Amino acid sequence: MAKKRSAIDIAAEQRAREQTEVEQAFLKGVSTLRDLIAPSSLEIHSSHFRLGTKYGRTLYVYGYPREIYTGWLSSIINIDEVLDVSMYIYPVESQVVLNNLRKKVTQLEASYAINSEKGKVRDPALEAAISDAEELRDKIQIGAERFFRFGLYVTLWADSMDELNFVQQKIETIFGQQMVFSKVASSQQEQGLNSTVPQMSDELQIRRNMNTGAISTSFPFTSADLTDNSGILYGINMHNNGLVIFDRYRLENANAVVFAKSGAGKSFTVKLEALRSMMMGTEIIIIDPENEYQKLAEAVGGAYVRLSLNSQVRINPFDLPRVIDSDEADDALRANLVTLHGLFRLMLGGSQTTANGSVMSGLTPAEEADLDQALIDTYARVGITSDPLTHNSPPPTIADLYDTLLHMGGSGPALAQRLRKYTTGTFAGIFSQQSNIDINNPMVVFNIRDLEDELRPVAMYIVLSHIWNITRTIQKKRMLIVDEAWQLMKYEDSANFLFSLAKRARKYHLGLTTITQDVEDFISSKMGRAIVANSSIQLLLKQSSSAVDVLSDVFKLTEEEKKRLSNFPIGQGLFFAGQSHVHIQIQASATEHQLITTNPNTKAGS
Repeated sequence: MAKKRSAIDIAAEQRAREQTEVEQAFLKGVSTLRDLIAPSSLEIHSSHFRLGTKYGRTLYVYGYPREIYTGWLSSIINIDEVLDVSMYIYPVESQVVLNNLRKKVTQLEASYAINSEKGKVRDPALEAAISDAEELRDKIQIGAERFFRFGLYVTLWADSMDELNFVQQKIETIFGQQMVFSKVASSQQEQGLNSTVPQMSDELQIRRNMNTGAISTSFPFTSADLTDNSGILYGINMHNNGLVIFDRYRLENANAVVFAKSGAGKSFTVKLEALRSMMMGTEIIIIDPENEYQKLAEAVGGAYVRLSLNSQVRINPFDLPRVIDSDEADDALRANLVTLHGLFRLMLGGSQTTANGSVMSGLTPAEEADLDQALIDTYARVGITSDPLTHNSPPPTIADLYDTLLHMGGSGPALAQRLRKYTTGTFAGIFSQQSNIDINNPMVVFNIRDLEDELRPVAMYIVLSHIWNITRTIQKKRMLIVDEAWQLMKYEDSANFLFSLAKRARKYHLGLTTITQDVEDFISSKMGRAIVANSSIQLLLKQSSSAVDVLSDVFKLTEEEKKRLSNFPIGQGLFFAGQSHVHIQIQASATEHQLITTNPNTKAGS
């Protein structure tokens, strides 16, 4: 029996060994998390290292000026390069510092006394050192200051050695301009890498004594140029994870332009800004060519005005603003006549800008003169003259202008025939009768999707003119959003009118937001560039490759920004405010996203 049990035990042990070998062989083929995130290779050299395909180099800061100012590090934090910045701050016991300062002051005063006895010329640096040491002793003694040891290391990353040297030169130049001195951690690149990866290990141990005031100036989360004390949240600053909060109405003008390719998130971004601005008391007016804003308007109880040949909505382009300012009142009729000239050039054949920049007008000089006289006579026939007291009379309509042209000499009858389709023809009704809409709502959306392509630019022009009259009549904080603005920029008269709005909007507390996906046509026109120049805020979301070069010339983008611009994910872009700009992530809450999205498959923040 004993031999039999022994054979069974041996067989069991052998099976156990075989099972263990199988398990070990299986575990050898399993990748751990460390295996997945580790780079393919790591090469350490005296002045740089190579992590996979990336080159890196660690610098340390060893010298600072006598005085350093708040935000001095922000130019490094916000630079458009890939780098890691690590700070190590070690508190020091106040009593130890006081003892060392007492010894130091004694040495400095002794040196000063010896120099005086020998009749040497005064040493300003020695006097400043004594003064600083005494001032620091006083503040530490009463608890107004504490003392720290401070280490600052920067690791640079690049795709090649040439690029790494270029980035190093940029960083050292920025430091040098502020009298901050840095060096490459020679023969200590491994320790430098370990000191800047997020494992809280200071292996370089190169530190500088600093008091509370000095060390507070290096606070890294700064984006002062793109953060205001009031306003709305536009998004997250991707440079430093700070918030981009702005009140566009406190800038030199409240205009904005948004450029993006289709599907990059431009309408989502603008709707988010409109929703947040409404919470701050701003009225929102939108020209919607693609029915993208209806859901938002209904969610906030706004007015949704659908313009089509079958709708009952009427807008009379002959309406005059009810301005209170006497100087403006005197000029109201003349200004509206100029606007009507542009409108009828558009309606009677248009003045369109060709590819080579020349302008093709639909009216001859004689026809222009006859139209001008007809407009003046049409107003006069209903009792409206340059006298502001007559401006409260009911305005004429296009039908009245048609009648005036038909019964005047010259080219009047011919112009009347060309105008007839807007009075009794195909396009009759919508713009040939008295207005029956009243903009008295925190949000008003004008939908022009159902209008024929030929009528759409005319409709946008008339709606803009109507909004402009309302803006001049009742002045309050408003935002006017013009989506697909390229449709207006194709025609010289409508482009001029949009530029006029951008230039004069500030005076009437109006912020014009111009949105377009046809970047090249918009920027290539003189008026388009002028509108961009008159907009304090610009937002560039993902662009097509052909548009990147155009925008790069206009906005003076760096090579890194050009590269990013065509590869941004949805909801990310470059946000310009004045002379500064950052990489921004547009972020919406779940509730905001539900109100404004038109795509059920997108996520909040897209």
